[in-house]
Amino acid sequence: MNKLPSKAIIEQLRQQFPAGTRVELVRMNDPYSKLKPGDRGTVIFCDDTGTLHTRWDCGSNLGVVYGEDYAVKVKEADDD
Repeated sequence: MNKLPSKAIIEQLRQQFPAGTRVELVRMNDPYSKLKPGDRGTVIFCDDTGTLHTRWDCGSNLGVVYGEDYAVKVKEADDD
């Protein structure tokens, strides 16, 4: 079982990925998920365990679990 992230890490995640942030999936450690690297979505919120609850463009709502999965912030064209 994974150790939960510290409050400082949770705060850092919330600052880096506020609601509305666009993300791209790099890795998901879930054999039953249909999400694949490169899928994009929008962060809904970050919970107290560091999971980024995300509304994926493909219709899924799976969260990105801290320490298991990995997503990066997408730089949108209007972010210049």
